[in-house]
Formats: sequence, C-alpha cells, structure tokens
Amino acid sequence: MRIKRTLAALIVAVLLASSSFSSDALAQGKRHRRHRRGPIHSQTVPAGATAECRDGTFSFSANHRGTCSHHGGVKRWFR
Repeated sequence: MRIKRTLAALIVAVLLASSSFSSDALAQGKRHRRHRRGPIHSQTVPAGATAECRDGTFSFSANHRGTCSHHGGVKRWFR
C-alpha cells in the first residue's frame, strides 16, 4: 500500500512538473518561431517589414539590436 501511494505521488509530481515545463516551452517556442521567421527575400517590401538588410532580405525585427546581423547589417529602416 505504501508503495502505491509513493508511486501515485511521484506520478502526480511528474505530471505537474511536465505541465509547467510544457507551458514554459510553448512560451519559449512562440518567441523562437517569431525570431526564426527572420529575414526573407522578396521583390517588394513585405507587409510588416521593419528593415531591409544589405543582402536584399527583409527583417521583421521588433527592435534595432541585432537586426540583419547575419545579413550584412541594415541597409534601410521602415517605419
């Protein structure tokens, strides 16, 4: 009987830990997905673009820091 209670407590602890981990992971994933969208190539300025990189890609960065850092820097900003 004691083993069953210990096992049940362990299962509950694991489930609680995994649910909090998964919500944190989802929050991280949303930020990561937005960042991974990154600069894209386009013939015209895409809606929502904030900068054009020197290599011709467009960035959707929310702030200036690091924008186009792997694409030769910022060629021009859009506002």
